[in-house]
Amino acid sequence: MTRSAAVIGTGSATAAKLLVGALAFTTAYVGVSAYSTANSAPSAAAEEQAAEEQAATQTVALSAAAVPLTEQTEPEAGAIAVSALPGRGTCEQTFMARTVVLNPEASSTLLYSWRLVRWSSVSRSWKTYQTEYAGFMGARRNVKWELSVRDNPGWYRIELTVGGAKKPIKSDRLLVSC
Repeated sequence: MTRSAAVIGTGSATAAKLLVGALAFTTAYVGVSAYSTANSAPSAAAEEQAAEEQAATQTVALSAAAVPLTEQTEPEAGAIAVSALPGRGTCEQTFMARTVVLNPEASSTLLYSWRLVRWSSVSRSWKTYQTEYAGFMGARRNVKWELSVRDNPGWYRIELTVGGAKKPIKSDRLLVSC
């Protein structure tokens, strides 16, 4: 017998011993499981105790509250949707303005500007409070602007000027109060 044949012979014998041992263990486990299942039928005393525990159980009513969506649906082109966000201070209000801007020449850059204006009761007109400029290339873009008003209560409005338009798109009035 060659050396490799001896190695194969001892390897086969070891594998056979492991297989027999695994089958014996599995058989014993299945037998014990079947025995414990057969003896697990509840007795009359156990059924009575379970009924008492169930009667002593307290019923709890759960309720759910509606949570507003954090991401709203896409606004219409030509209209500004404004959402109030939680402020960071005692007299600070944060807003998110969103709209859809359409670019008639998708291959060129379209510039636009946001402007927050505040109502002046002295001059009886809207005065610029904050501005931001941006632009994009493409046929359409969802644009948004996050802005904050701190320690300056009053009436505000957001305006968006797209390209060289003469008239801005205006939001509804916003009241900031402390």
